[in-house]
Amino acid sequence: MNSKREKIMDKKIRIGFESLPEEYVFGVNELAAEEGFETVVPSDGDCDAKVCVEKTDKKELSLTLSSGKALIRSPEPSAFFRALGRLVSALKAGESEFCVNEPILFDSIGPMFDVSQGNAVINVRTVKKIIRKMALMGLNMLMLYCEDSYDVEEEPYFGYMRSRYSYGDMKELDGYAARFGIEMIPCIQTLAHLQSVLRWKEYKPIADDPDTLLVGEEKTYEFIRRVIESASAPFTSRRIHIGMDEAMMLGQGNYLKKHGLKKRSEILMEHLKRVVAITGELGLEPMMWSDMFMRVLNEKSDYYSNEAIPDELKSAVPEGLRLVYWDYYHDKSDFYGGFIDRHRVFGEPVFAGGIWTWLGFGPNYLKTIKNTDAALEACKTKGVKEVIATVWGDNGTECSVVATLPMLQLFAEHRFARVVDKEAVKRRFDALFGSDFDAFMLLQKIDEVPGVPEGNERDFNSSKPLLWQDVLAGMCDLNFSGIELDAHYENLCKTLEEAKTKAGFGSFFDVYIELCRTLSVKAEAGIRLRKAYLDGDKKTLAEFADFILPDLIARVGKLREAHMKHWFEIYKPLGWDIFDMRYGSLLIRLDSAVREIKAYLSGELETISELDEKRLFYNSEEKFVHYANYYGKLVSAGRIDPRPHYPHFLG
Repeated sequence: MNSKREKIMDKKIRIGFESLPEEYVFGVNELAAEEGFETVVPSDGDCDAKVCVEKTDKKELSLTLSSGKALIRSPEPSAFFRALGRLVSALKAGESEFCVNEPILFDSIGPMFDVSQGNAVINVRTVKKIIRKMALMGLNMLMLYCEDSYDVEEEPYFGYMRSRYSYGDMKELDGYAARFGIEMIPCIQTLAHLQSVLRWKEYKPIADDPDTLLVGEEKTYEFIRRVIESASAPFTSRRIHIGMDEAMMLGQGNYLKKHGLKKRSEILMEHLKRVVAITGELGLEPMMWSDMFMRVLNEKSDYYSNEAIPDELKSAVPEGLRLVYWDYYHDKSDFYGGFIDRHRVFGEPVFAGGIWTWLGFGPNYLKTIKNTDAALEACKTKGVKEVIATVWGDNGTECSVVATLPMLQLFAEHRFARVVDKEAVKRRFDALFGSDFDAFMLLQKIDEVPGVPEGNERDFNSSKPLLWQDVLAGMCDLNFSGIELDAHYENLCKTLEEAKTKAGFGSFFDVYIELCRTLSVKAEAGIRLRKAYLDGDKKTLAEFADFILPDLIARVGKLREAHMKHWFEIYKPLGWDIFDMRYGSLLIRLDSAVREIKAYLSGELETISELDEKRLFYNSEEKFVHYANYYGKLVSAGRIDPRPHYPHFLG
């Protein structure tokens, strides 16, 4: 815990509730110890504020504090808990007069955390902590995106050897969230993104391709019924997100072999009718990602195309199905507004923005802020009432869920302000977490190396290839040549060490400190090593073998330790195995580099073949590396995960 947080917590606030609806009591008691206040009987007189709580039909939150008396008016629990948090912060700051009036601009808003694609299943303890903080922010919806991260009765291979939630886990979380007025909505897949399931031979009869279910097969719908029943059973909400996005190869695998060539739109509608019928029979209200409705309109499968939507597609959306327009790529409000209108031909859409944490270790906060501001401005103008903040975990979840917290505060402030004051976002975050918003913003520099324009709009994720690529066969070395990377990361390491004392979140910041400490040596190691080799500089080669690379091995070891400690604090343990494989590979290859260099220097090897290879730009892109998010493609040009050629999957 940092000193700032300790000072806040040391000042105990006593609150006497003169009226408090019964449904708020549990939440107040849960928050009391964590937020540094206690409740007392008002008649005792010894309290910092006597509080009266009133419900209102108006879509607004009001809080007044005057002469030791406070009045909170709110139409819903999440608004009440937000007001309570603001009251506690004001009292701790010594304020005696305080007035807040905020409109409630979105009926439903909150995060969707991906707990499948990156093997990172947030443990129950951490989800509960996030729920408490969400309540204080004023967020009232939570999704856990599960491809196979939940148990399905009669499907032993579903989620097999993968971290997942039990029925009991989900039931416990749903009940806990409900006590804070937060709706938990199951979020699953019923068409594509199921490669972790379809890898098993048992599911071959219902697979179109290695990622996509086989439309029209009766066994497919028996399977889907089981997953929908299992996913929805623990939850009070009757709403469910059925996925169905990015089915890029729909109808081109076993479906083509069995039924011949058909329009993708026809296949999609055939499947959608069957799935929505199942949700209807189970009394559920479905929503789905909207992109497949747009992709079927053009050969390029471009979601953001402006091609005309034919009448037959407009009328094909089953009654009761909501489309979710997801978009975190644009920074102009007019663009979002146009696509909201485009979606409305299918009915009232839900909007899903994104918190950019899925490209490796570094969060891209500036892009998140710019695009979120534009998107939610359009949502307010167009009257969209439901918003999701997606937090994807693509290809590893190197970036911890903790990194999302400042941006969740941004989404929350958009719910209660027509125009968001960035200083207010900082103040609310700092007060709520006893932290330092600006300290978190320093993490932008993890990927914003010298030469990358501020804001990193092109999604350069420098730290990921710099860490994982091979020191001898650096796939991205040419892209980073001539940039003072070692100095960048050495300076950033020192800056983060200082910031940690203000920000708290010790184990979280420790990961980034050790990452920068590692990259301050590794970032340019391959470039320097190859130069010494080509120059015939055996003295420098010997320094690498005897000192630099052994030191780097020690630094990687400390990074792994810090990362593992943080992971086990917030995620379920199963899933860390993938990182052990990555760190293990990195450490062994560094050891092999030492051996090869020494063998070369002793004459045992005539050449170091990896260093003889001419360097080319990664993916023909000059300078930096754009969206280089696939580990297997970064570490080697060889096949590290050989799979049968695609046609062998058929039949």
